[in-house]
Amino acid sequence: MLNYLWGFMIIIGIVVGVLNGNIGEISTASINSAKEAVSLCITMLGVMSLWTGIMQVAKSAGITDAFTKILRPVLRLLFPKIPKDHIVNEYIASNMIANILGLGWAATPMGLKAMSELKKLNRNGDTASCDMCTFLIINISSLQLIPVNIIAYRSQYGSVSPTEILGAALASTTISTIAGVLFSLVARRLSKLN
Repeated sequence: MLNYLWGFMIIIGIVVGVLNGNIGEISTASINSAKEAVSLCITMLGVMSLWTGIMQVAKSAGITDAFTKILRPVLRLLFPKIPKDHIVNEYIASNMIANILGLGWAATPMGLKAMSELKKLNRNGDTASCDMCTFLIINISSLQLIPVNIIAYRSQYGSVSPTEILGAALASTTISTIAGVLFSLVARRLSKLN
């Protein structure tokens, strides 16, 4: 559906440009945008490779295991139905750690593995369990200490101080995560009443 929406907006933009006699500007903007997109992808690939590598080093050094142990009380509160020593706890913790560090791309593989394991734990495969919904909400709200993507974008586009947004980003992701957790806990309690 989104592809149709984007396609429709592109066609409308071209038609309006033709009707206004700005087809040359549309061609120039298309070429410049394509060039900028490739440049941005190369920049983000470098940042992504660096942080994904750091996450792998942290995993090999046992740092993620230590953080998983630190996060256990939080995981027990948020996911009370998950068995204590189930592998999904490690996947969820790794996903949360990567998100906290602002590494959404490094968090995605662990998130997919976690959701797959949560689905296995879910007896009714057609309906998402409370644990699956909680994980999705926490993943979407994504508490971030270091918003690596935004810093890289701001740096790519010539910001004088790319890290200037750290305070605002931390405040907004903290509020969204708290709201998500509260919503999840209330929804879990309401589901028990039904």
